[in-house]
Amino acid sequence: MTGSITAAEDVTQEVFLAFMQGLDKFDEGRGALSTYLFGFARNVSRHRLRQEIRLVGQDNGRDSESQDPDDDPAQVAIRLESAARVRRHIRGLSSRYREVVILCDLEELSYQDAATVLDTRVGTVRSRLHRARQMLAERLVSSGAQRSSDKRGLRCAI
Repeated sequence: MTGSITAAEDVTQEVFLAFMQGLDKFDEGRGALSTYLFGFARNVSRHRLRQEIRLVGQDNGRDSESQDPDDDPAQVAIRLESAARVRRHIRGLSSRYREVVILCDLEELSYQDAATVLDTRVGTVRSRLHRARQMLAERLVSSGAQRSSDKRGLRCAI
């Protein structure tokens, strides 16, 4: 959501500190703890982004992909470049579409849990996710990236 590893770490810390201080606010009857924490993290992220005048950039030089020493360096470079391109295009989506891609495709939340986090209906999550995937595919094709028809390929690239 933040586009920055450092900012994401700060948000995570802020969420858990606030959660520990306000344990009484969590209601098991409204949903799972993970759903509550995702919603909380979403709100904290959005609040931080609103406070900053500029968008937070992605940390350079750090990559979460593990590399096998036997991998062909050219293939690794292509894979990393593709992942960076996909991340850039996700960051370029408006927050309503970026959120559903992150929650459903990357964090693998169910539509129901994503709807709870976003405080919207399941049908809205489905339609936003469909539209977000369309926009990503169009942007990737127009930027010269090869289009992957399965969302697992998208998730792996990210």
